[in-house]
Amino acid sequence: MNNILIRNCAFLTTMNEDRDELKDIDILVSQGIIREIGHNIAADTKTKIIDATRCIITPGLINTHDHLFQSLTKTVPKAQNASLFNWLKILYPIWGKMNPEQIFTATRLGLAELALSGCSLSADHMYIFQNGCRLDDSIEAASEVGLRFNPTRGAMSVGESSGGLPPDNLIENEENILLDMERVVQKFNDTSEGSMLRVGLAPCSPFSVSNDLMRQSATLARKLGVRLHTHLAENTEDVKFSLEKYGCTPGEYVQKLGWVGHDVWHAHCVKLTEKEIQIFKNTSTGIAHCPCSNCRLGSGIAPIANMLKKGINIGLGVDGAASSDSSHLLNEARQSMLLQRLTYEGKKFSARNALEIATIGGARVLGRNDLGSIEIGKRADLALWKLDELSLAGTWDPIASLIFTGPHYVQSLIVEGKMVVEDGRLLSVSSKDIINKAKKSLKELMDNH
Repeated sequence: MNNILIRNCAFLTTMNEDRDELKDIDILVSQGIIREIGHNIAADTKTKIIDATRCIITPGLINTHDHLFQSLTKTVPKAQNASLFNWLKILYPIWGKMNPEQIFTATRLGLAELALSGCSLSADHMYIFQNGCRLDDSIEAASEVGLRFNPTRGAMSVGESSGGLPPDNLIENEENILLDMERVVQKFNDTSEGSMLRVGLAPCSPFSVSNDLMRQSATLARKLGVRLHTHLAENTEDVKFSLEKYGCTPGEYVQKLGWVGHDVWHAHCVKLTEKEIQIFKNTSTGIAHCPCSNCRLGSGIAPIANMLKKGINIGLGVDGAASSDSSHLLNEARQSMLLQRLTYEGKKFSARNALEIATIGGARVLGRNDLGSIEIGKRADLALWKLDELSLAGTWDPIASLIFTGPHYVQSLIVEGKMVVEDGRLLSVSSKDIINKAKKSLKELMDNH
């Protein structure tokens, strides 16, 4: 692996403990690690030089919640104006017809979009396992694109006939689910420093799995040393279901089942009460905030400014493309700032707060102490953004402008010291090939619907 020297970066936001912002600075990368940050750093003839004289550099952005298989179901007409439960009922039959090739194609498409938006690490929550589909299909796609990947083995085990939301033909046997959860962790999970692939366990939601599966998956995750993830308190329907089915709020429900702690993160959490927020604080439970999806489905505004003030770990997520319609993580950060401005606590939620949850916040949620900031000794995941863009012309504060203005696409993206995007172009996979295969898979899905 060749060294990379980034020279004369105009503006660098480190996201270190002091949130230092530096100007006209060099960064030396070697063997996937940030080795030196300073001025006039020397380089040998084998070092790749990147001129960042007119660039802003941020840590690579981190996506803490996604359903990448949904990248082939954007803007489905009947689902465009639906709220969560109706939206799911419209889309379940389409997702249930997906095959392994389509899962691969959708995952690759979503990750390519994320890379061009400055994302260096993406989590994924896959819970569709019909027609021979396996988590292996998503993992293969991620290895092609070159991003760090944190897939989770999701599951649905309670169908309509048993009081759940999904149709019965999409549920799996719980014993088989647990066996496959253990298989994918043992086959793929890499706990080493700088790991490109870590696997988690993720029963889909309180309205699609049993209490037993929630408990047993938590026990299995802790036995295997991996993290736990699910959806929680996404909207009023979600809360109503929990109260009627379990006699308690969603936050109280997961606490009873052992689904809180530093190794757990929940998606959405739009409707947590103050009592539930306190549970999350006391147990160091993390949250993936998905503002665009929450807007699209009319779910509400998650009180993340209040949660951050209380010290809860919060990351950012694009959610699936069927509810966000765009895998653009920087735009998601902008939306998080704008939404918080509509709340009392959120009036002080700044552009830098938004960038923080998109970087170091996400690293904390996913348990990645080796990522999320630009510091000597940390892994070299770096996003370079061109200042010479029309959208940035006239700006007084370039770093804040990444959030306030846009949309922006990354000029270069470095992941583990390797160039994934250069001059705005994805290097690892042909964009034309991704688009052509997505068109083919989309036609198959539409013809089969």
